[in-house]
Amino acid sequence: MSKFQFKHFSVKQERTAMKIGTDGVLLGAWTPVDNNPYSILDIGTGTGIIALMLAQRSAAEQIDALEIDEEAYEQATDNFENSPWNDRLFCFHAGLDEFVEEPEDEYDLIVSNPPFYSEDYKSNNKQRDLARFQDAMPFEDLIEAAALLLSENGIFSVIIPFKEESNFLALAAAYELFPLKITRVRGTLNSEIKRSLLAFSRIKTTTFTLDELIIETARHLYTPEYIELIKDFYLKM
Repeated sequence: MSKFQFKHFSVKQERTAMKIGTDGVLLGAWTPVDNNPYSILDIGTGTGIIALMLAQRSAAEQIDALEIDEEAYEQATDNFENSPWNDRLFCFHAGLDEFVEEPEDEYDLIVSNPPFYSEDYKSNNKQRDLARFQDAMPFEDLIEAAALLLSENGIFSVIIPFKEESNFLALAAAYELFPLKITRVRGTLNSEIKRSLLAFSRIKTTTFTLDELIIETARHLYTPEYIELIKDFYLKM
């Protein structure tokens, strides 16, 4: 499906290797915006879906996105221009390393759905590999950039495989970024935890929120918690 219609915007995705999936939508809907961010950065934006969701959810005046792949960059730019928030959204065609060399701004919210397939196989599609494989953006590079670019009261939010959670938390702590909220995601009640949604701040607290989200009770029968999270976006929710 080359065009994905949400309640308040649509996303074209025929030119990007990584299509819209549950991970990106979860992160866009779950990411805390309680700090009323003025500026947001989406690292590795792909189609632009997360930046668009945060434009809908927040009053942020400046929403920047970063995308290294040229086709995805052009697609995200088109999706931004065709959205109701085109005056607030901007995509940079650059890698993270280039972007942090001369940081012009601090951000109140930084989000990323990073490429995290670190297994040793590669497909025959180079563009998809770049989007998927962790060597395109190691976690430490991502965390270091967030620590550099995050404002004093800012929030840094990611979705990663659950098996990487303790490693990611340790890396973040080394850069003095501490958990604010953690939600572990299961597909169904009896399936294993697949994903971790993590939000960090510069303030160390022992009372952060830790919970679980189950997506389905059966095939296409979604839990009330999942529906509550994404009902402002999906047409049929």
